[in-house]
Amino acid sequence: MDIKNKSTQINLFSLKTVQMRTFHTTWFAFFLAFFGWFGIAPLMAIVREDLMLTKAQIGNTIIASVAITVIVRILIGPLCDRVGSRKAYTWLLILGSLPVMGIGLAQNYETFLLFRLAIGAIGASFVITQYHTSTMFAPNCVGTANATTAGWGNLGGGVTQMVMPLILTAVLSFGVDKFLGWRLAMVVPGIALFITGFAYYFLTQDAPDGNYKELRERGDLEPVEGKGSFTNATRAFVESFLLVLKDYRVWALFVIYAACFGVELTINNVAALYYHDHFRLDVKTAGLIAGLFGLMNVFARTLGGAFSDFFAKKMGLRGRVMFLFVVLLGEGIMLIVFSQMAVLVLAVGAMIVFSLFVQMSEGATYGIVPFINRKALGAVAGIVGAGGNAGAVAAGFLFRSENITMQQGLLYLGIMVAVASVATALVRFSPAVQDAEQKAFDAALAERQRLKVEAF
Repeated sequence: MDIKNKSTQINLFSLKTVQMRTFHTTWFAFFLAFFGWFGIAPLMAIVREDLMLTKAQIGNTIIASVAITVIVRILIGPLCDRVGSRKAYTWLLILGSLPVMGIGLAQNYETFLLFRLAIGAIGASFVITQYHTSTMFAPNCVGTANATTAGWGNLGGGVTQMVMPLILTAVLSFGVDKFLGWRLAMVVPGIALFITGFAYYFLTQDAPDGNYKELRERGDLEPVEGKGSFTNATRAFVESFLLVLKDYRVWALFVIYAACFGVELTINNVAALYYHDHFRLDVKTAGLIAGLFGLMNVFARTLGGAFSDFFAKKMGLRGRVMFLFVVLLGEGIMLIVFSQMAVLVLAVGAMIVFSLFVQMSEGATYGIVPFINRKALGAVAGIVGAGGNAGAVAAGFLFRSENITMQQGLLYLGIMVAVASVATALVRFSPAVQDAEQKAFDAALAERQRLKVEAF
């Protein structure tokens, strides 16, 4: 789709434009979604004791928390193409808040598993965030915009590792025992998500010039219903989606995103428990250290997107792909190093460097996604985003096996990431597409320069 009046610059400290209001609202919504999604992870040592969970059962809950997101992410992308980001995000946040608050009702392994499965649907918020910023920002800065909103959203995965044990401590101060405490603590992120769902509807719009419904009524956007026929609309939707499914580059990025975001999801789920068991740390300390992994999202993913834009300026789309290969390979190597650390200080240092590469890889991946198929951006974003969760599901089986230690699981995962970096060789663009995108990039830079001159 052809969206007009995209912003050519990111003014972080401004809320004057709809693009920047959307930028800040969407990363904050994703932050809270991530917080609720992984809010239970740093409390798992207590949940394990309360519900008497085995290692295999914990592994199953980890898989469940990311498995359903594969399906929802694939569906939510095309939904954004049809109804716009605003409505899609509003309903996802409101409905997603319910299982987050309700997980405290779980009384056994089976009900806990079902709640973790339901909570996983909120992970589809990532696709909407990336879709929304892609419709708001021009080619010269879309990589940075996508990476920053996603990175600051992913930050919720690190903050929750640190904050949820503190919320639990606050709850326990009222005299309740720890088994009731973890249940009450999960109500906090659930309420925040519910409120944010309504805020998203009133603070954002689908595109720079208005919402999709209004744009279609004005003729500024392709109608969603063929010639007024629901059958034609469905046929057009299916044909567009099938075209994306047949594009091997989409599946290469699916694998690549599985190797970076899938790894981040896995680490978010197991890091606190790994430090608790492997280094004999208490729940609060293990959570604080595990949170450092996610805190790198403050700048690391943005750095990946910014470098992607930088290499695009120097080398075009080929530069974006080459940079992605380098950081993904670096991620695999550093995960292998992290898995071999037996001294706590060295393990933390290795984890931080590893985290840097993980999140730069994620930013670099979505620095490429907007250029694969502009007419089906939602479908591409959804499928690639689903790859992250598919990777987390696959990795989850490593950590549920009784025959593989968590340290061995991290080693094997690092090797697989390094191998997956080869998939970047499949992400190619025709000379015509590269020329067209280079012209669009140069036009965006020229527009940005014009605005700077006018500002003076």
